[in-house]
Amino acid sequence: MKTSQEIKSTQPVRGEFVPRGRRLYKRRHPKIRKLILAIVVIGLASFTWSFGTALTAANQQSESLKAVEWVRGHGGGQLLRIAEDVWYTWHQPPKGGTPPKGAILDSASATSSPRTAHAGPPHLAPPKSVVPFVASPLPGEGVWQPEGRTIGGLHGLYVTTMRPDPVHTSLVAGLAWMDPKLLSFTLFAGGAEPGGAPWPNMGPINSSEAASLVAAFNSGFRMRDSRGGYYSNGRTASPLVNGQASFVIYSNGTANVVAWGRDQTMTPNVVSVRQNLSLIVDNGKVTSGVFSPNYQQWGATVGNSVLVWRSGVGVTSNGAIVYAAGPGLSVASLATLLQRAGAVRAMELDINSTWVDYFFFNPPNGGPASPANGTRLVYNMQRPPQRYFEGTARDFIGVFARPYKG
Repeated sequence: MKTSQEIKSTQPVRGEFVPRGRRLYKRRHPKIRKLILAIVVIGLASFTWSFGTALTAANQQSESLKAVEWVRGHGGGQLLRIAEDVWYTWHQPPKGGTPPKGAILDSASATSSPRTAHAGPPHLAPPKSVVPFVASPLPGEGVWQPEGRTIGGLHGLYVTTMRPDPVHTSLVAGLAWMDPKLLSFTLFAGGAEPGGAPWPNMGPINSSEAASLVAAFNSGFRMRDSRGGYYSNGRTASPLVNGQASFVIYSNGTANVVAWGRDQTMTPNVVSVRQNLSLIVDNGKVTSGVFSPNYQQWGATVGNSVLVWRSGVGVTSNGAIVYAAGPGLSVASLATLLQRAGAVRAMELDINSTWVDYFFFNPPNGGPASPANGTRLVYNMQRPPQRYFEGTARDFIGVFARPYKG
């Protein structure tokens, strides 16, 4: 063992020769520390700027939701998917029970009989009542009610509410039936989705659009999770994918739900195409894919069997567009709900309570639609009717009354 004197004697003194390797290490070591420090500072500054910008973005999202969206958009999608899966698995809706009073729409003004002869504009026959899933339905359950402004004395929108399955009987889902002969559809871009702003039609809804607005509802997943594309007014934000479920809007304002490339290709009369995953109803039947646990098939969110807020849209055999949404839905139960409402083809739209919403408007004396005369399709939808009258990050669908001069 070396003595303290021997150890001391090995230390270089001022002016003593030091081997080149040791001199280089001593000279470069502070530079390495400074470089690492600079990288850390730059990284923190970049994170602070990016995260801060996300939190202060001008839209209706809460700060917590903005934070979640930032994490999802910066490589944390898998982590969030696992967290969501665990959360919803442990917070599944209760079995049995009764909906709160008023959750099922009042049937006092409900109608399930065909319209009488009318000299107004061309229109479809109103929808027949939807057969409830429960053995003892509540008054008004599955019975369509006319809503929204009239066109030539006719309603182009009918809505109803019902329990979505015979097990979770305290839950309520909503259905909307829209007549494309009386109503037209427009795809609106949001502030963040699909990106590439400006677009000819962008939220929020302006005063001239509000003059004929009947309803508005959510679109699909964020484009990076939709496994599909976005096309509108001659521009492509994301390439369209053959075989994927597509909400198509035509130059005459009508709409369709198709498997792209099979039922519809790009033609001059196609104005907008919004794709999201694959069809959940096809040829009038619930597709087998809705039972697949493959997360890749159903996006970077919770899987198909976890019961959460979900929404979807379909087309009937006579061309009507039907929308469905509600809490405690699996992909299969959403598909079954749309099928029972008459859809021959249908697709899932967005999911989770933050993004699922459908609003209809009953302005007085034919005035403009506004948050004050807007109503949620389902009583406990999270967002208020002013959502699309303010800045919104996501794209959405607007439903408008067709002009008519009788």
